[in-house]
Amino acid sequence: MNGPHDMGGMQAYGAINPEPEATEPLFHEPWERKALALTLACGALGKWSIDEARSVRESLEPALYTSSSYYQKWFEALSRQIVDKGLVTADELETATASPTPDATSHRVLTADAVDKVYSRGGPTNIDLDNAAIYRIGDRVRARNMNPVGHTRIPRYVRGHVGEVVLWHGGHVFADDSAIGIRRGEHLYTVKFMARDLWGPEAPAGDSVMVDLWEPYLEAP
Repeated sequence: MNGPHDMGGMQAYGAINPEPEATEPLFHEPWERKALALTLACGALGKWSIDEARSVRESLEPALYTSSSYYQKWFEALSRQIVDKGLVTADELETATASPTPDATSHRVLTADAVDKVYSRGGPTNIDLDNAAIYRIGDRVRARNMNPVGHTRIPRYVRGHVGEVVLWHGGHVFADDSAIGIRRGEHLYTVKFMARDLWGPEAPAGDSVMVDLWEPYLEAP
């Protein structure tokens, strides 16, 4: 979707100043650690996919999104998801008081001893497809100029631009459908775009951007 999260290549947001990797803390405040743990634990219940979670974060109101820190976005989105999926009621969330008779019979539970194993394995997203890939390595392709109303992984700054297929990853879960609860696959490619094709002659010569794009995002140039 065209939301406040899709800022790639946009001006007036200031420079990115990453903290030195050697000294950057994993968490800046103790509550951030808890926000991450809650998000992963609730995700393990199996009530939504990672794409659904991303879609909820992207759907936060622009003023809230741009004024919130990274883990504030995560926590706000999680709060909305657990109410929407019926895991808690809005009153339980507001009062921080659980129902006397919670129903946990239909939920998967991620136990503490399984955390390392589960998250080191990750969640495979590759899918075998019956149809052959349309594009080959070396093909020139155009990123479609599209403005979807739902979740998508095609950034605005590449839409309408031509690049070159440099990798083919086979079939992978198509994020746009996964975000609305439909699990199906599409061919996935890495496409290289030259910086000057994206941003004009002011961009450094020779610089490029690699973007992973599903086949429905692409068309012949």
